[in-house]
Amino acid sequence: MITANLQTLIGMGAYLLVMIVIGLWYARRSNSNPEEFFLARRGFGPWVAALSAEASDMSGWLLMGLPGVAYFTGYGEAFWTALGLFIGTWINWAVVAKRLRSYSQIADNAITLPEFFSKRFHDKRRVLLTLAAIISLVFFSIYVGAQFITFGKLFYYVFHADMVAMVILGAVLVLFYTLLGGFMAVGMTDLIQGFLMVSALVLVLAVGFFYAGGISGVAENLANFPRFTDFFGIAVPKMVDGVQEVVNGVPQFGPGADYGLLVIISTMAWGLGYFGMPQVLVRFMAIKKTSMIRTSRNIAVIWCFIAQAAAVLIGIVGRSYLPDLLTTASDAENIFIHLGTRFFPPILAGVVISGILAASMSSSDSYMLIAASSLANDLFKGVLKKDAGEVLVMWVARIAMLLVVVFGIIIALSGNQSIFRVVSYAWAGFGASFGPLVLFSLFWKRTTFPAAVAGMLSGGIMVIVWKNLIARQGGVFAVYELLPAFIISTLVILIVSLAGAKPSAEIEKEFEAAKTAEF
Repeated sequence: MITANLQTLIGMGAYLLVMIVIGLWYARRSNSNPEEFFLARRGFGPWVAALSAEASDMSGWLLMGLPGVAYFTGYGEAFWTALGLFIGTWINWAVVAKRLRSYSQIADNAITLPEFFSKRFHDKRRVLLTLAAIISLVFFSIYVGAQFITFGKLFYYVFHADMVAMVILGAVLVLFYTLLGGFMAVGMTDLIQGFLMVSALVLVLAVGFFYAGGISGVAENLANFPRFTDFFGIAVPKMVDGVQEVVNGVPQFGPGADYGLLVIISTMAWGLGYFGMPQVLVRFMAIKKTSMIRTSRNIAVIWCFIAQAAAVLIGIVGRSYLPDLLTTASDAENIFIHLGTRFFPPILAGVVISGILAASMSSSDSYMLIAASSLANDLFKGVLKKDAGEVLVMWVARIAMLLVVVFGIIIALSGNQSIFRVVSYAWAGFGASFGPLVLFSLFWKRTTFPAAVAGMLSGGIMVIVWKNLIARQGGVFAVYELLPAFIISTLVILIVSLAGAKPSAEIEKEFEAAKTAEF
């Protein structure tokens, strides 16, 4: 290995070592019981809650997927996606956070989202618990696979290492510190990783603008790429055998296409997903006091704005500075890596591109932990063996993490190397299955148990049906599957609730108590 690569690896290794030490630090405390392991005994402060939520939410998608979309097709899709996510972040913190924190404790101290659904509707047969846990396992495994793709790409492009080996190595590292430290370790590592992610993005963007000639230089370099800087249009690369055509060092584009109102609405629908994201919602449940939520919200919204704006602009600046380097949508997702390794001395570059490790690790650890809680706490203890002791539940959780990791590795090596596309599918699955139900559960007393079951199933099924059948018809049907699935789930919950009997007096009493509760 050449000296520069060795120095870069040292910078990245130092970061990984810190994450493992944190896992070891919290190992004894976090393994004491399931509530500590899965929810840190609701002990998150405002900074940990905010940055843990945002870092786990954004994942490797933020530093690779989003800049990659901007690099390949310009502002259109990247900008409206980021805007939808920013609005969704703000509404989620402003509307959902406080009510869910209170209601989850009133609902017999529910420590997972599936458990909250079950206890909110007094589901004695654990139907909601089982469905929600299965959905969580399926879509979180897909999410974990997307993060392992990030690991593989990072080490492949920086060190030319075998991608299969790097996917497995990344999986083992995250599994190790998550198994050791549980949710508190996840929260504390995510706090550090959140700072590292946004710092790396801002630093690479600032230096990138300098090397690309500033705002005027970037604008001049991109002027000949049709619709590339058009917020209401999208650049269309000319592809030859699956690769963008390059003539004399100049990437070739077609005339571009309109980014119409329907497409904009479809793209901004990404923001709807927040209402159903367990990795974010569980942070609301883990906040120490409801009075801390306002501070957490402000931190989260500011972080989200800076990080996403920087990520989109890195893709734009990257196309200006290295216009012909990356000629497929998948390769374009490596623009942050290329800029980071070109602009900085090797050991500093190692720290900067550790932002990608931070993004993928902060997400995959959360996904693994929540998936494990779904299997161990919700399915195993909640349905299969209700008298299971704490020690047995903890062991089942560890086995569940291993299974999720194995399935995630299979997803990562399946051949779909676009982080953006893999994440978008899992995001839609959670958003449509859980999002409408979360909102109705928290804010409409008339919501019934049959409606909750029907809404969850209809949302999840519609994502799959729309993605694989209806969207292929093209035209007005070619919208992001989250939007129609979210609407269908909402209508089903509303209609089924009104068609059936009112919830019991006890359920209504708990609902009223949650409206004004402070913890």
